[in-house]
Amino acid sequence: MNESYLEVTFRHGRPLTAYYSLPRHPKDRSHHTKRVEPGLIIDFRRGGKPIGIEILAPEKLTVAAFNRVLRDLGLATLKRADLAPLMAA
Repeated sequence: MNESYLEVTFRHGRPLTAYYSLPRHPKDRSHHTKRVEPGLIIDFRRGGKPIGIEILAPEKLTVAAFNRVLRDLGLATLKRADLAPLMAA
């Protein structure tokens, strides 16, 4: 997979949890995790490359907080529209 994408799980029309997948090889699996910003967990493959970010409290997430994490990982930041499915409900 060469592009990042957002998956959102909804319950009763409200976002329950989400996962932001980062570019990676199809066989990459999480080897360890790191808790950051309240409600965010970064998944890393062997070797330390980030492969995804779990969003445990979508209702509390801000674009600024998410972008801070992406910048710390050396990744491109997002626009508000990129997280629109989380902000819509």
